[in-house]
Amino acid sequence: MAAPSMAAALAASLPAPQAAPTPAAPTYEAIPASMSKAIDIEAEIPLTCVQLDGIVITKILKHSREAFSTTAHGLLLGLDLDGILEVSNSFALPNHNSDDDEKATKSIARYQQSMLRSLKEVQGDDNVVGFYQATSLGAFFNQSLIDTQAIHQDRLRHGGVVVVHDISQTARGNASFRAFKLTPAFMDAYRRANFSTAGMISHRLTFASILEEIPLRVRTNALLSSYLNTLATPSTSTFSGAHPGVATTSALPPSYSVLDIGNMGLTKNLEQVAEAIDNYRTEEGNVAYLSRQIAREKLRAETYVAKRKEENARRVAQGLNALPEEDVSRLFRIPPEPSRLESMLLLGQVDAYAKSLESNAGTGLVKMYAAKASSGV
Repeated sequence: MAAPSMAAALAASLPAPQAAPTPAAPTYEAIPASMSKAIDIEAEIPLTCVQLDGIVITKILKHSREAFSTTAHGLLLGLDLDGILEVSNSFALPNHNSDDDEKATKSIARYQQSMLRSLKEVQGDDNVVGFYQATSLGAFFNQSLIDTQAIHQDRLRHGGVVVVHDISQTARGNASFRAFKLTPAFMDAYRRANFSTAGMISHRLTFASILEEIPLRVRTNALLSSYLNTLATPSTSTFSGAHPGVATTSALPPSYSVLDIGNMGLTKNLEQVAEAIDNYRTEEGNVAYLSRQIAREKLRAETYVAKRKEENARRVAQGLNALPEEDVSRLFRIPPEPSRLESMLLLGQVDAYAKSLESNAGTGLVKMYAAKASSGV
């Protein structure tokens, strides 16, 4: 007889289990109406607003100022509650300028996982609700932003948002933050990879219908508001014989940037408009070249099919068997229709630069007329 196993020996040494009492039927309580709106497990409540905490605004401003050019980007953390996406924290993602894109992507993914794990260990917000991206002159249309947002909308519960921060507006003293998400029509075309001319017409896509803007608001707590008010409130100098000009001081020095009538920003804006138009013309030239190649291959295939039909008609008339029909796609490699997505994104950049130029030029003209009127010239 085989010796019993260790598990069987341990089981035999334990006391016999007693019969468990029959559990009582569970009782359920109705969720209050207010709580049923907040608990949105199926993500049925549409997103109506994005709310950024003051600490998130500060982090994005700091990262955008310290980063090179407009490469600042990072993740947004928070919670969606009753149709409001509350963003309570954020952290920056590293920017790799290496040629190996796959290696850089893996490095960023490892850094992101490490940060989320660290936040979870210290009981911090680790729920990703979107990402932020710094831009200049309002031109944020690019393939990288579209791909990242499309991944977020497929994987996150409410789709997530992208918060765009305009560095050029901040340099003029106007902190610019806008929240966007991809439209359903664009997401449908993106999943099908259908950005041909016919696909864009069927989905009614233009550069203006790629993203939809979501209202955004900033939330500050009472302590921070009190601190800012204290900084902005003038205080009386402690010196009795102080000059009248310095008799009152403030922790925040006055800013005269709004009085600057320089045209350096307009020059840069015009350069960006010209560069965007050149890029669009180059892309349109590439699309036209591919379209001509497709037309030539289709003409060759149609000519071959017509000749084969004529030859078969002649053979049938002579009492011979017709030649078998061949697969034209195997004989002629007709390229697929080129994607028009890049052209559409470049048009969006041109439109953004043009709107920024219009705004800056209008503000500059008002300042110039005001300066002329005050000087009496």
